Amino acid sequence: MKLSSNPILKSSIIKVGLTIGDPAGIGPAVTLKALALLKNKVKITVIGNSFVLTQAAKLLKLQPDFFKLIDVDNIAPRNFSFGKLSAQSGKASLEYLDLALKLLKTKELDCLVTCPISKEAIYLAGAKLGGHTEYLAWKTNSFDQVMMLINKQLKFSLVTRHIPLKDVSQKITAQVLEKNIVNTLRGLNVYFGLKRPRIVVCALNPHASDNGLIGQEEAQVICPVVKRFNKNNGTAIISGPLAADLAIAQAAQGKFDCVIALYHDQALIPLKLTDFSSGVNLTLGLPFVRTSPLHGTAFDLAKKPNLACPDSLLAAIKLAIQCTLNQKKA
Repeated sequence: MKLSSNPILKSSIIKVGLTIGDPAGIGPAVTLKALALLKNKVKITVIGNSFVLTQAAKLLKLQPDFFKLIDVDNIAPRNFSFGKLSAQSGKASLEYLDLALKLLKTKELDCLVTCPISKEAIYLAGAKLGGHTEYLAWKTNSFDQVMMLINKQLKFSLVTRHIPLKDVSQKITAQVLEKNIVNTLRGLNVYFGLKRPRIVVCALNPHASDNGLIGQEEAQVICPVVKRFNKNNGTAIISGPLAADLAIAQAAQGKFDCVIALYHDQALIPLKLTDFSSGVNLTLGLPFVRTSPLHGTAFDLAKKPNLACPDSLLAAIKLAIQCTLNQKKA
């Protein structure tokens, strides 16, 4: 398989970096599938391992000679197999990210698309961080980052991410919510060109607490924050707290540009139900645009790459380009 330097610059001036994620997962396969569909349309630099991509290409019966590869020689073939959780693959996935960050810093890349990594694998490799978002924040000293989850119908901004549900209430403070709203407004303005975005904040409790009968978070935290924003900010319309089912239904109908979700599954369930294939994770608050597909490593599919769908990665690539173009215009 020929993986030579072949820059493809047709419809975009944006230089996209793409890391293959955990090499034992479906990242290599969806990378090859997505880039085959985007051949001669975008300028992509893949950061990964040639041996791994070659093995994935053989399984897919592809001959990819349509992208630039930076080959990081960090996988021992004898110890590698698709679908196998390992410290070697966890370490490799972080090395791809480290190289991408260097290229972003030197302006050799404009934005970053990341295929999934395994939290368990990077733990085995000695990294005690939650995942991509936390690792990139640590490496760039960007600690007000926000996870924005997007599909063709909805945009969600998450106040809390990967924490136990029992801890959510205590993590939702006025300061945390205010920072989230500020970063969300900035992201909607810079990345999507929305000058007066319409945002709705979900309630934490059922029925938005029924005036305090089911909880106090709405009255004590969320309502005061929303009121302060609407009083002091003339560049956005902030609604809420609204019962999550109603807020999300109205957003899907076009009433709101973005939903502020208070915990992980408050966003992920409706997002995947409405359109999983176009789902993208966009990280706000980094010094560059970073997107990723909405699925995980899917080790169970890695040995059967023909079953791996590239649609979410395709959406992530296209969104990274569009957001970066809008950022350059802002």
